[in-house]
Amino acid sequence: MSRVRLLFSEAWSSIRMNLSTTFAATMTVLIGMCLLGLFIGLGTWVLSWSNHIQKELQVHVYFASDATQAQEQSVGARLRHDSRAKQVVFVSKEQALVKMKHDFPRLFTTGLPSNPLPDSYTVVPKKASYTPLIGKDVRTSNWVGVDKVSWGSTTAKRVLTIAKVISLVFLIAVVLLVIASTLLIANTIRLSIFARRREIEVMKLVGATNWFIRGPFMLEGLVCGLFGSAFAVILLVVGKAVALPSILPHIGGTSSDVHALPFTLNAFALLGTGLLLGATGSLVTLRRFLQV
Repeated sequence: MSRVRLLFSEAWSSIRMNLSTTFAATMTVLIGMCLLGLFIGLGTWVLSWSNHIQKELQVHVYFASDATQAQEQSVGARLRHDSRAKQVVFVSKEQALVKMKHDFPRLFTTGLPSNPLPDSYTVVPKKASYTPLIGKDVRTSNWVGVDKVSWGSTTAKRVLTIAKVISLVFLIAVVLLVIASTLLIANTIRLSIFARRREIEVMKLVGATNWFIRGPFMLEGLVCGLFGSAFAVILLVVGKAVALPSILPHIGGTSSDVHALPFTLNAFALLGTGLLLGATGSLVTLRRFLQV
């Protein structure tokens, strides 16, 4: 127990001697861990949202107004024989009109003289990647009676591309800040070693082991990493409670199957990364500048 108390006492003395550098290192870890937490949350949410969008991708085959029932049945048979199609549903013009009235009631306040909507087939693919393939095949086949083929992949791809770019920017920023945090922690340990170089020589002369001398410096680095990541978790908790409820409705995050990584796991990941940064910065400096 006396050795443990001495270890913490020496680490605390070193922190007080280099308070400004320790504070800078802790703040850098804090910023890096905040961005890392945002990146983990954003990246996992984007992945979940992309899966949700892909599940909703369907191919819609619309018929011309003069298409006969035989032509529609022929197209339906061909679609059902496509091995990539999971489900093929016929939507009559009457069913389409009822659905539109339900989704857009304001468009029907004045009434319509006739039904302008066509008959159609909705094709649900077995995989999201099959959606454009089915759509392109139907479009190039020029089946008799088919007027238009559409699938909502263009908008989804644009949104997902933007989301990937945002995630990449966050990732680059996190990598840079992680490197900066490690270097600052290493510099803090280096200053501590320089300030206590004579004390270290005396400890070696009286028989102190290498790890006993290294202990306070490693603990100092771990403290910087732990406190920085802990404060980052606190800031993320505040942001989650204050900002997230007002943001989610505007980005479509209210769906039950769209969610990010659970915050508890995110917090543990940040704390572990902060400790790893502190240990890495300490070990790098101890190996280079502490010749014991």
